[in-house]
Amino acid sequence: MPTVAEPMSAGGWLTGGRVFVRIADRMRERIRSGEFAPGQVLPSEAELCREFGVARNTVRRGLAILEEERLLVTVPSKGRVVLGEGAAASYRYRLIAGWLRERIERREFAPGDLLPSEAALRRRFGASRNTVRRALALLEQEGLVAAEHGRGRFVQKWDPRTSQDV
Repeated sequence: MPTVAEPMSAGGWLTGGRVFVRIADRMRERIRSGEFAPGQVLPSEAELCREFGVARNTVRRGLAILEEERLLVTVPSKGRVVLGEGAAASYRYRLIAGWLRERIERREFAPGDLLPSEAALRRRFGASRNTVRRALALLEQEGLVAAEHGRGRFVQKWDPRTSQDV
C-alpha cells in the first residue's frame, strides 16, 4: 500500500477527470488477470482509497461500473465479490434474475412476452416465494420487466444499445 509520500507503484496516483473510469479499468484488468479470482472478496473501499489515492466516492463509482458489467456483486456483510462460476450461488435471487435476464437478452423472452409465473420459477429453482419475488423486483428495477396487476410480469420493450425503453 502506498503512503501519502509514495505514489502507487503501478502507474502513480490517479489524477484528472473521470478517475473512477480508470479505477474501473485497473480493477477490471486485475480481475481478468486472475489476481482476484471468482468468489474472492475485493479489498475494502478504504483500502482501495489508500491504494489509488482518491476519495471513497470515486472508488464507489469505479466499482459500480464493474457491478453494471456483472464482474462484481455486493454481498451484505461481506463486501464486493468477484463473480464467476458459482460465486453468487449463495444469493439464489441473483441466480434466478440472471437466468431470466440472459433469456431476455437472447430474446427467448421477447418484448411483450409473459414471464414464467412465480410458482413455475419456485419449482424450477427450488426457491421460496420471497426469493423469486426479489429476483423479479431486481429485473423490474433494471427496467427489463413490468408487472401488470392480475396478469403477471411482462418483458419490457427496450433497446439494449441505449438501455432505454422503446
